[in-house]
Amino acid sequence: MAFSRMKVPPALLFFLLLFYWMPNSGGSQQDTCQTCRSLVDSFNKGLERTQRENFGGGNTAWEEEKLAKYANSETRLLEVLESVCSTSDFACHQLLEQSEDHVEHWWFHEQQRYPDFFQWLCMDTLKLCCPSGMYGPDCQTCPGGTEKPCSGYGQCDGEGTRGGTGLCMCQTGYGGPFCSECGDGYYEAARNDSHLVCAECYRACGRCSGPEDTSCLRCKRGWMLHNQRCIDIDECGTDMAHCRNNQFCVNTEGSYECRDCAKACIGCMGAGPSRCKKCNKGYQRDGVKCLDVDECAGEVEELVCTAANEVCENTEGSYRCVCAEGHLRKEGICVEDKPPDAPEKGFFDDITDDEVVVLQQMFFGAIICALATLAAKGDMVFTAIFIGAVAAMAGYWMSERSDRVLDGFMKGR
Repeated sequence: MAFSRMKVPPALLFFLLLFYWMPNSGGSQQDTCQTCRSLVDSFNKGLERTQRENFGGGNTAWEEEKLAKYANSETRLLEVLESVCSTSDFACHQLLEQSEDHVEHWWFHEQQRYPDFFQWLCMDTLKLCCPSGMYGPDCQTCPGGTEKPCSGYGQCDGEGTRGGTGLCMCQTGYGGPFCSECGDGYYEAARNDSHLVCAECYRACGRCSGPEDTSCLRCKRGWMLHNQRCIDIDECGTDMAHCRNNQFCVNTEGSYECRDCAKACIGCMGAGPSRCKKCNKGYQRDGVKCLDVDECAGEVEELVCTAANEVCENTEGSYRCVCAEGHLRKEGICVEDKPPDAPEKGFFDDITDDEVVVLQQMFFGAIICALATLAAKGDMVFTAIFIGAVAAMAGYWMSERSDRVLDGFMKGR
C-alpha cells in the first residue's frame, strides 16, 4: 500500500519532506510524543467515524456478508488516514510519513494481537512515549513511583515521554525532591499515610510551625526574628538601602523604596521642598524651604530678556523670554503682529459686466471703422477682412445678447 493516494497537495508534500530532513526538525522528545498521541487519537476517531457511516444499520446478517471485508480493508485505512492530520499540522504529516510502513503493518497484521494502537506505535515501535509515571529514553520510574509520581503533589518532568529530567515540579506550598514535605512559607496542617496538607504561614515567616505570628522559625528577607516574631527591618536607617543621587529612602514592610527628591532639591532627606539638603539652581532657601526664584520680578527682568519687544515669563525653577503682547516671533526676533497689506487694485478690478460689454463693443467698433475706411479705397484684402470682422462681430453680439436675455429670464428680470 502507498500513502501517495492521500489527498495531500504536492507543494505541501515537498515542504513536509524538506522539513523532515532538516536537522532537529522533530523538536524535543516530549513534543514528538505529544504529536504521536494526537495522531493516534485522530486515527481512532476516524475509525469511529467510518464505523458509524458504514455499520449499525440493524441488518446484522447483511453487514456480516457485505461489510466484513471493509472493516479491515485498505479502502477504510485510506479513508481514515486522509483526515488524520490537518493541512497545517506539519509535525503530524512528518510523523505519518516516517511511520507509514508501521501503520500499514499494524493494520493488516497486528491489530488483533495489539488492539492498543497508541502503546504499539508510540511506545513499543517508535519509542517516542513512556507509560504513565515514567520518563526518559529508557522509561525510568518517576520519583515517588508510577502509582503516585511526586507523591501526588507535583508533576514529574517528562512523564509519559522519552524526554525530561524526571525532577518533581511541586505544587504551591509543597517541596522536597518527592514533593512530600511543605515548602518555604508553609507548615503541616495535617498528615497521614496517604495525604499531606500544607497551609500558609504568617506573611513574615519563611518557616513556621503554625499560622500565628508567634510561630515563626525563620523570617523572610527584610524581616528579623525577635522572640519568635518576625519584625520589619528599617533598611533606611541602616547601610542596607542603596538609593541613587537625588533620591530618598522610604521603608516598607519587608523592604524599602527609593523615591525622587523634589525638583527644588539637590539631595534630600524626604519628600517636599522643606527636606532639601541644598537648593537647586533657580531656587533659594526661605526658612526651611527651597522656593522658586522669580527671575522676572523687579530689576532682574531687565537683565534676562534684553531683545526688542521681549518680556520675561517666570517658570518653576527658571524663566523664558516671550514676545510682548501684539508681537510674534519670526526668524528669532519679535515683530509686530499686524494683518498683511491688502493688494493694490488693478485698473479693471471694479468694472462691471455691463461696462465690459460696452468696452468690447467700442473696441470692435473702432476696428471695424478702420477696416471700413481701408476697404472703401478699393483694397480687396481689407474688404475681405472687413466683411469677416462684421460677421464675427454680429455673431459675437447675437451670442452675447442671447446669453444675457436668457440670464435675465432665469433671474426674473
